Amino acid sequence: MELSTIKDAFERVTKKQTLSCSKTQEAIDHIRHEIESVLDTIQSVNNADHELDYKTVMSELKASLLKAAPLSQMEGTQKELNKYGKLLEKYFNPDISKAYRNIDIDIHTLNQIIANHFYRQGLFEIGDNFMNVVGEPESAAIMKSPFLEMYQILEAMQNQNLEPALNWAATNSDKLDLSGSDIVLKLHTMQFVKVLQNGSREEALSYARTHLSPFASRYMTEIQKLMGCLLWTGKLDRSPYHALLSPSNWDKLAEELKRQFCNLLGQSYNSPLSVTVAAGIQVLPSLLKFMSVMAGKKHEWQSMNQLPVPVELDSEFQFHSIFVCPVSKEQATGDNPPMLMACGHVLCKQSILKISKNCTKVFKCPYCPFDIDAGQCRQLYF
Repeated sequence: MELSTIKDAFERVTKKQTLSCSKTQEAIDHIRHEIESVLDTIQSVNNADHELDYKTVMSELKASLLKAAPLSQMEGTQKELNKYGKLLEKYFNPDISKAYRNIDIDIHTLNQIIANHFYRQGLFEIGDNFMNVVGEPESAAIMKSPFLEMYQILEAMQNQNLEPALNWAATNSDKLDLSGSDIVLKLHTMQFVKVLQNGSREEALSYARTHLSPFASRYMTEIQKLMGCLLWTGKLDRSPYHALLSPSNWDKLAEELKRQFCNLLGQSYNSPLSVTVAAGIQVLPSLLKFMSVMAGKKHEWQSMNQLPVPVELDSEFQFHSIFVCPVSKEQATGDNPPMLMACGHVLCKQSILKISKNCTKVFKCPYCPFDIDAGQCRQLYF
C-alpha cells in the first residue's frame, strides 16, 4: 500500500514536471522572440536617426514578458514537489535509531567482518586502510592472503588463461571431490575446447586422454560430447557443439570457481555483511512501525528475546526451515524439536510434555478432536 501511494505521487510529480518543462520551453522561446523584436525595433530606429522613448519600450517589454511567463506557472510545480518530499519523509523516516537495541558488540569480530567484505570484493587497498585505521594491521595479511590468490586466478581467467585455476584445482582436488564439486572437470573441459581451437586434433585428443579420462566413469555423457567435438576440428563454431564456444561460459566458470574457492575456505559465497544489510533493509520498516506503536515502552523492546512482530524475508535469506509451535509460539530448537502427532498436526516437544503432564495422560489435539498418546509422537525433520 505504501509503495503504491508513493508510486502514484511520483507519477503525478513526473507528469507535472514534464508538462512544466514543455511550458517553460515555450515561455523561453516566446521571451527570446519578444527581446529580439525589441532589439530589432531599437536597431531600425537608430539606423533611421529617429529618437526613441527607451523607457516606454522597456516598460512594454517588461509587461509582455510577465504576461508570457507568469511566476505562478513555476510555483505550481514547486508545490507538487514539496508535497512529494513530505510524503517521502512520512514513509521513509530517516531516523532509524529508535529500532536500535543496546547490545554488546564484539568490536574485533565486527572489524573482521567488514574487512573480510572488502577483501572478498577485491578491494584490497580499502581493506588494508580500514584495518590500519581500526588498529589491527597484523590481521590484514592473514585475512586477505587467500582472496589475493583467488583474484589472481580470476584475473588470469579473464585473459582465458586457465593454468593458475588448473593448478589450484589439482592442489585441492581431494577436497573438491569430497564436496561433490565438478569444477575440475569443467576447467579441463574449457581447456580441452581451447586446445581444440588453437591446436590440432591430436593435441586435443592427447589432452583428453590425460586429463578427461579419469572422469569417464562418472561423466560419460559429458566426455562423449567432448569427443564428438574432435570431428569438427577447425569448424566447431558451425557444429552441434557451438555452445561450448560461448563467452558466457567463461563468466559462469569464473563464478563457479569463486563459489568453490569460498566453500573450501569455509565461507559463504555471498558476503555475510551484504546479506545482513540486505535482510536488515527488509526488516527495518516493520520494526519502525512497531516502535512507533511502542513509543512509550522502549524498555520492553530492549529486553525482548525475539522479534515481536512477524517478519517476511525473501527466499534468498531463508537458509533453513523454521518451525514455530502454534501453542507456545516459540521457535523449535534442537532441545525442543517439532513433533508429529498421530492426527497429522505438529507441536513442539515441550508443549506436548506440558499438555500430557510429561506423557502421563492422553490429551486432545488443540486443533482437532483426535486423542493423542504422547508416546506415539515422532520427531519431525524438515
